[in-house]
Amino acid sequence: MDRHALIQSLEVELHRPDVRRDAALVRSYLHEDFAEIGRSGRFWTADDIAASIAASPERSEPPVADEWRFVDLSETLVLVTYRLRLDARTSRHSSLWEVVAPRPLLRFHQGTVVPG
Repeated sequence: MDRHALIQSLEVELHRPDVRRDAALVRSYLHEDFAEIGRSGRFWTADDIAASIAASPERSEPPVADEWRFVDLSETLVLVTYRLRLDARTSRHSSLWEVVAPRPLLRFHQGTVVPG
């Protein structure tokens, strides 16, 4: 599996309910210096977001992600963008993955709601 496919599969795993329910498992996907700027504009650390995701209510249906794009910024950094549709909401997402052994880790994430 090439690194873009691997990163996409990890990103999709973070959308799965069984992964999201487990804060320690979510945390294992995140780099120690992870940061997120949420749809609300709030800044989140790795521990903040892992706990918040685990405490979130179950989603009514799994989100659908498409329009994937990958840009290799360096040998170890990959920028990922995609569109996410969940219920009647659509948002655009960007992630920065650091490619390290044994698997890539998420360093940064931002989600932006697409109006109407």
